[in-house]
Amino acid sequence: MNALIAPYDRAAQALDRIAPALVPLIARLVFAGVLLVYFWNSARTKVGEGVAGLFQPSDGAYIQIFPKTIEASGYDFSQLGWFHWAVAVAGTWAELLLPALIILGLFTRLASLGMIGFVVVQSATDIVGHGVAGDDLGRWFDAASGALILDQRALWIALLATLVLLGGGALSLDRMLSGRRR
Repeated sequence: MNALIAPYDRAAQALDRIAPALVPLIARLVFAGVLLVYFWNSARTKVGEGVAGLFQPSDGAYIQIFPKTIEASGYDFSQLGWFHWAVAVAGTWAELLLPALIILGLFTRLASLGMIGFVVVQSATDIVGHGVAGDDLGRWFDAASGALILDQRALWIALLATLVLLGGGALSLDRMLSGRRR
């Protein structure tokens, strides 16, 4: 029996040695391939005209973030206050900056934690504000694995949690900068 277990143990030990460097790199690569463009395209729909648009969200930003409030106001955006503006600007900037930080591996843990918060708020807005329910909402421990909220976003959060726990990995600006601080 030891003849079978010994090679497995050696392989597992080799993987244990390379995992701390490789897993964060794989997580950042998967994030880039699956979610980077998704979030940046979403942010682009929220940015207003020109350079000032980074501080003047588009109507689409308010519709996406505050759907019930906008509908209740009869789509009169002048009824929105500074709070709505601040949330729309912060959300837009979060969708632009946090993914970029993750890809660069800069402040990876903090950026990933911020993205987890963003995904939770995004999901709550989809459920409460936009009325996502049924098959799109999904449920865990069923045969279907493609529900928008409970299935897909749980995987997003698991991916981001990996980066919160392990950081950016060996090929990251975090690692480069931490080497210079030591």
